Amino acid sequence: MDVFAKLLGSNILVTSFLGNSQLACYPFKTFEGEPIRTISPKPPQNTLLIFLTRSKTIIKSPLEHYFYRAILVGLGVVNKSTSDFPTGKGVIRVDVPAKLERIWVNLPKPLNMSLEFIPFTAKGDRSRIFLNLSRQNSFSLLKSNVWCRKQVSRTFSTSSECATLTEDNEPSKAEKFRLSEQFLSKYQDVIPPFGFNGLGEMVYRRTYSRLKEDERVVNGTFNIQKRWIEQNGLTWDSIKAQESAQSMYDKIFNMKFLPPGRGLWAMGSPLTEERHLSSALNNCAFVSTEKMFDGSSSISTPFTFLFDASMLGVGVGFDTKGANSDESKLHVIMNPNISRPFTTYVIEDSREGWVKSVGMLIDSYFYENVGPYQFDYSQIRPPGLPIKGFGGISSGAEPLMRLHTHISRLLSENIGKPLSVTNIVDIMNLIGKCVVSGNVRRVAEISFGDPNDVEYINLKNYDINPHRREYGWASNNSVFAPLGFDYTTICDRVIKNGEPGFAWLDNARAYSRMCDPPDHKDMYAQGGNPCLEQTLESYELCCLVETFPTNHTSLDDFLDTLYSAFLYAKTVTLERTHWPQSNAIMLRNRRIGCGLSGVAQFISQRGLAELKTWCEEGYKHIQNVDKEISKWFCVPNSIKTTTIKPSGTVSLLAGATPGMHYPESRYCIRRVRLSKNSELIDPLEKIGFKIEQDVVESSSLVVEIPIDHGEGIRSLKELSMWEQLSLAAFLQKYWSDNQVSCTVTFDPETEGPQLKYALDYFQYQLKGISFLPRMPLGAYAQMPIEAISSEQYENIISSLLPQSTPTSTITGAKQKNLKVDFQNFQSKDKSDPEIERYCDTNTCVLDPDVW
Repeated sequence: MDVFAKLLGSNILVTSFLGNSQLACYPFKTFEGEPIRTISPKPPQNTLLIFLTRSKTIIKSPLEHYFYRAILVGLGVVNKSTSDFPTGKGVIRVDVPAKLERIWVNLPKPLNMSLEFIPFTAKGDRSRIFLNLSRQNSFSLLKSNVWCRKQVSRTFSTSSECATLTEDNEPSKAEKFRLSEQFLSKYQDVIPPFGFNGLGEMVYRRTYSRLKEDERVVNGTFNIQKRWIEQNGLTWDSIKAQESAQSMYDKIFNMKFLPPGRGLWAMGSPLTEERHLSSALNNCAFVSTEKMFDGSSSISTPFTFLFDASMLGVGVGFDTKGANSDESKLHVIMNPNISRPFTTYVIEDSREGWVKSVGMLIDSYFYENVGPYQFDYSQIRPPGLPIKGFGGISSGAEPLMRLHTHISRLLSENIGKPLSVTNIVDIMNLIGKCVVSGNVRRVAEISFGDPNDVEYINLKNYDINPHRREYGWASNNSVFAPLGFDYTTICDRVIKNGEPGFAWLDNARAYSRMCDPPDHKDMYAQGGNPCLEQTLESYELCCLVETFPTNHTSLDDFLDTLYSAFLYAKTVTLERTHWPQSNAIMLRNRRIGCGLSGVAQFISQRGLAELKTWCEEGYKHIQNVDKEISKWFCVPNSIKTTTIKPSGTVSLLAGATPGMHYPESRYCIRRVRLSKNSELIDPLEKIGFKIEQDVVESSSLVVEIPIDHGEGIRSLKELSMWEQLSLAAFLQKYWSDNQVSCTVTFDPETEGPQLKYALDYFQYQLKGISFLPRMPLGAYAQMPIEAISSEQYENIISSLLPQSTPTSTITGAKQKNLKVDFQNFQSKDKSDPEIERYCDTNTCVLDPDVW
């Protein structure tokens, strides 16, 4: 680099080396007025030199107080940087491939600079392209910039050539987006407004917090955007991105909106940044069995899709349409072809290995040229070892071995028969049981069947199907009800155990919001997710995000939050899954579910009329935001945009009631399970929370947290079945263009006989609904939620440290809330939190311990 030393003071450099040609220099002058004529000796071939110099212009920046001006002239692509960049001025030398593509420069530290690129024509005309850069370690020229090169000297080709800069051959490690350190420093000593007397923060630290910095989720979101923009040759505005990211961070910090539990757990982590498992950012999915026999894929594909997605923590819905179809009768179950030699498959110690083995086993019962197989489990890690990335402890090979045995037995018992409704649901449920045993404590499945199919309706009648008691709990069961259906008989089952639920696919396909005319946007929809808040096509996944209207001071404040919330969810749609059939649908639909939580609190504080206004104005605003962001990303508008999700642990973080649901009581005990080895146990004991042994899981403890849902809120027992249905219809009408997840709690004796009449009315106002018979208090030990009186709440709060603070007055008595601060708690645990599961609510997540 010594040969270039005399040029380091130059303001302008014009050099280009191509092949074995002589150096091409243009007579530009330095600051001192001396022209640049030649440089010798000649640098290596295929080299582009970039000179950066510091001028006297001052830029007020928290990072740099100098303005760096870079003028690049040359033909070629920057592939890698091979020299240091001295403070203030310097040279970057890069190798140049023969093909003209994108110019990319990596700098050793973030700078504030403006890049001026001067392309040349044969006449020496110059057109300048400016690119502002802020706090980035890299920059690139964009796809929209084009220059032509003609014969100027012996250096260039004699033929006329034009080249467009493309996204190909980018450096393997482009600089990542980062929130400003100066911005983040403002939040360093501020306690986030976690809800419910420390419950929100405890859940966050137990479930979502990783070892990386708190800004991980926002950085991850904007890194996805940056990758998309640069890969597609679009314009990345770093200043605008920083402003938008700071706004998003502030709204998440102040609990105005939150990504789903999946996003809090995975966004910005190595799982998505390095392994690119973007499926882990999606909440739920649906797969249909209707075309499993049409030859487009193997017969096992719906089952392996559910297995794969469930192991990633994605809840999956499925139907039973593949059973007893004309195609299924042509593909009866048969014995594996034992005339062929057995093939030994060594199962990899991975999610993919487990999934592949199940697919191979199922297909061996339907295809003569497949199998038979014997499985080698020796590569699967033994039980008790930590699982990197996904968190948790390995279960060993035992759950998979049992699954193989169960599936083989089930199919062998039905040789010569077509696959039945019971067979389909059994295999899906057995997979769910395996997932629960194999490190995942819970599983979310929902099956959809025909309401006239007695076999399906009786799947959870264990007097008729006693063998299913072992795994029948693994799915909620619903039916696709046609409009005008006679609900008399089926309601008898609902009264007994709350199932089946109801999905009106005709409404889901025809309508967005129910107050708008039919638009038939979802004419290809085939089902929904386990919580029934999203309409879905087969193999489609959904991304949800949650807003909290009660944490806003005004409608304008809420509308501003909707922009950041929607931007998060739309960003997730830019990522690809590892399932091609899912990508084909998701690239087209870009489906999003922007939800509301704390609805019951909002109605109690502001009234139903104001909720209607916020819903209508919010929905209108989201449609405009979608158009703006979609135009920027150059992707289609989202087919659907809004939802009401049931929520659960995420709403706890913000101190909000879940979705549209009312609490058991204003005052409750909320029980949370923690590992005996959790570092949260010690600070919780010091505060004085009640902690006891988990009656189900010997390795866990149960912590009791008293919570206050807020003044004026009614308890669930004060709401009739009819009012709950009316609120669901209200939100389906004015807010959700997807669906409203609502589990109606009813009294089996007084309201059970009214069920069929209620369904008659509301089938024309809803897209889906489920029911739950009201259980008596203390139905089983350590219930997650227990209603208590105001006196009980007051006594518990008064006994805890730190000192509680009065917050309201009811009937003349001051009520207290607890300010719990975990800020000084430093975790020593170096393991990842366990993978977050699906929708994070107990209404659609099945736990075998409570069945």
